[in-house]
Amino acid sequence: HVQLVESGGGLVQAGGSLRVACAASERTFSSYTMGWFRQAAGKEREFVAAVASIVGPTTYYADSVKGRFTISRDNAKRAVYLQMNNLRPEDTAVYYCAAAFGRPPRRIGAPDEYDYWGRGTQVTVSS
Repeated sequence: HVQLVESGGGLVQAGGSLRVACAASERTFSSYTMGWFRQAAGKEREFVAAVASIVGPTTYYADSVKGRFTISRDNAKRAVYLQMNNLRPEDTAVYYCAAAFGRPPRRIGAPDEYDYWGRGTQVTVSS
């Protein structure tokens, strides 16, 4: 069972930056595709970004965050990061880390393709 713990959320003004991190317990962390999702109050959980498990990892982004957010991973530290720049009030949500074993799932943005989830970290962007 993989345990995921997010950190780094907080309150930031619009236009600011924030980095959230996710630490994994699994020794075979490098074998997992890692993703970030978010859920705003009253809305469904939505895909934000993902990074593949393969060497020279491939990244995937939701259109709403392309050019502003960057996902990265450090397999030695068993960690995945989401650097968020030029934040907007509509980015306010709980951000969840998720893990899918192996190569990126065919439906990279579908929550049910991921096997393990963290508890989330709140990101609030004020206008």
